[in-house]
Amino acid sequence: MNLRAVRAIYAQEMGRFFRTVTQSLVAPVLSTSLYFVVFGAAIGGRIEEVEGVSYGAFIVPGLIMLSVITQGISNASFGIYFPKFVGTIFEVLSAPVSFLEAVLGYVGAAATKSFLIGLIILATSWFFVDLSIAHPVAMLAFLVLTCVSFSLLGFIIGIWAGNFEQLQLVPLLIVTPLVFLGGSFYSVSMLPGIWQTVALFNPVVYLISGFRWSFFGLADVPVGISLLAIAAFTTACLAVVWWIFRTGWRLRR
Repeated sequence: MNLRAVRAIYAQEMGRFFRTVTQSLVAPVLSTSLYFVVFGAAIGGRIEEVEGVSYGAFIVPGLIMLSVITQGISNASFGIYFPKFVGTIFEVLSAPVSFLEAVLGYVGAAATKSFLIGLIILATSWFFVDLSIAHPVAMLAFLVLTCVSFSLLGFIIGIWAGNFEQLQLVPLLIVTPLVFLGGSFYSVSMLPGIWQTVALFNPVVYLISGFRWSFFGLADVPVGISLLAIAAFTTACLAVVWWIFRTGWRLRR
């Protein structure tokens, strides 16, 4: 494996992150803090507990997932789209860099960024609510898997997008609504019977459910199913990325 190429791509992407730290880091933390104020204080004053957990603490895993998913997609999609836009992607394709090495560089950097944002938002939440983590190792595992899987999805979106508008199309119209409807601010068990069944077709439900279990030991679906769901999603994204590099789809045109 060409580790020098992986380090070069990774360092370039991380450098861009730190050059735009206000947009990349401060903005997500501030927006999440507003969610804590609005949902935790305003709505939390009316909903004291959900399944024995204070509402302010209950929404923390959902807020972290919301930020991690959107930031993972955004960072990865822009990271690969911009080289396409300016034409520098052809330097990567003509260099002795394999599909795996390119993915490790671009996706690894995007996943690292979203992971850091997730940890900072977790630290920020302690200023607003009393929070304990029942299964810290499982929490980190779910966080890493989510960062990697949605960075892979963002990588695919960045390759597919033909312009900057398409770059935002899937995150805004599909991913963000799925996250909001995936139990970020409520438990699926609070829904009427038929809507509980409908919610189970939302893949984000399994991510948030497993992540929330790692905090409070509470889950809308079994933890094993949540792990299988995220593993299947990650595998599917890897398969698509492998096919893209094998065929050159949207890369060599």
